Amino acid sequence: MKRAEIIAVGSELLLGQIVNTNAQFIAKQLSTIGISHHFQTVVGDNSLRLRNTLEVASSRCDLIILTGGLGPTKDDLTKEVVAEFLGKSLIMHQKSLDSIEAYFKRVNREMTENNKKQALVIEDSIVFENHNGMAPGMCVSYNDKQFILLPGPPKEMIPMFEQLVLPYLLSGSDQTTIVSKELKFFGIGESILETKVLDLLENQSNPTIAPLASEGEVMLRLTASAKDKEEANQLIHETEMKINERVGQYIYSTNGDNLFTVLVKLLNEKNMTIAAAESLTGGLFSKRITDIPGVSSIFKGSIVCYQNEIKANILGVSNELLDTKGAVSFECAKALAENVQKLCNSSIGVSFTGEAGPEASEQVPVGKVFIGIKIGEQEAIVKELQLSGTREQIRLSSVKHATNLLVKLLKECQDL
Repeated sequence: MKRAEIIAVGSELLLGQIVNTNAQFIAKQLSTIGISHHFQTVVGDNSLRLRNTLEVASSRCDLIILTGGLGPTKDDLTKEVVAEFLGKSLIMHQKSLDSIEAYFKRVNREMTENNKKQALVIEDSIVFENHNGMAPGMCVSYNDKQFILLPGPPKEMIPMFEQLVLPYLLSGSDQTTIVSKELKFFGIGESILETKVLDLLENQSNPTIAPLASEGEVMLRLTASAKDKEEANQLIHETEMKINERVGQYIYSTNGDNLFTVLVKLLNEKNMTIAAAESLTGGLFSKRITDIPGVSSIFKGSIVCYQNEIKANILGVSNELLDTKGAVSFECAKALAENVQKLCNSSIGVSFTGEAGPEASEQVPVGKVFIGIKIGEQEAIVKELQLSGTREQIRLSSVKHATNLLVKLLKECQDL
C-alpha cells in the first residue's frame, strides 16, 4: 500500500492569511481509494526549506503530493526545487503555453514574459492539463517515489485532482475496490459514542472506522476494501448493523446528507411546508434551510422577532404572557410556534427563544433555550435545553437541535 504525504507550499498559509483546505480535500480523497496518509506539512516560499521538506517526505513516503508554488512570480518555486531535488530539467509544455497565450488574447490583455514560466514542467513527467487556470499539474516518478505537483488555488486544484489525478492513481492500483460510508449522529457526544463502540474501534481492520466530530455532531466513516463493490458493501453493512444496534437512535443520515438536507427531503416527501419564528437565532434556521436549492416549495418564510414588540404586534403573543412568563419561556415558545404556523398558513411552525449570552438577561441563564414545534393539528410541543459554548455555538446548536427534533417527529408520524 502506498504511503502518502501532502506538502502545502506557501508563506500565506504559515501566516494564517488563508486556510489549508487543499490538504483536507486531498486527504479525504486518498482515504477513499485506500492510500495510507500519515503526514501533512506546510512550508513557506523558501527553496532551502522546501528541499529539506522533500528530503524528509521522500524518506518516509512513496507518494508526495505538493500544492502551490506553480505560478508566474519569483516566489513560486515548487517545480524548480523539485526538479533540482530529482536532478531533472524543466522543459516547456507547448500545449499549456498555447492555452496561456490564448487566454491573454481572449481577454485582450498583454502577456508578460514571466507567464511563460507557468507552462514549464519537469522532464519525463505526466502532465495534468489545467482547464480552470494556467499552470498545469504534473507527476514525476523517481527511485520508486512519485511526486505530484498541483496548483494552489482550490478552484484549479480540486477539478484537476478529481478529473485527472484520481484516475491516474487508480490506474496504477491493484484494482482493489474501496467503498466508504458515512454515519452521521446528533444528540450523542463523541466520548459517549466512542464508549458505545469502543470494541469495534479497537478491533477494526476491514472495514476501518474513523470518528470525526464537528459543530455538535459526530460522524463515523466506514471504509472497506475488497475485490469488488458487492463484497466491500457487505463488509460495511455488517459493521453498520453492529453500530446501529447500539446507537442507531442517534443516526440521522447514512448517505452524506446534513441535518438540513434530511429535513427538506422529508418535508418534500410528505408534501408539507414550514415557517419559523426566530428570536434567539436571528434568522439562522431560515438561512440554513434556504442554503439548500429548491426549498421554495416547502419553506413559507420566517419572522425574526427579536424584540417583544414584534412578538406581540406581528406574531400575536399576548403582552400579559410576555410580562408574566417572559420572552424566554415555555409559554412564549409555544405561542410563537402556533402563531407563525397560522400566520404563514404552513404545515409546521417552529420557534426559537432563549439567551445566547455572553451576559444573562431577564434572570435567564446563558444557554437556556426553548424550541417550539407545531405540526398540523397536533398539540404544540416545546423542548427546553441548557446549552453551553459561545454565543455563536449556542445559536447554531439550537438550530440543529430543532432540526433533529423535526426529523425525528416527521419520521415517527407516518400518517402526516
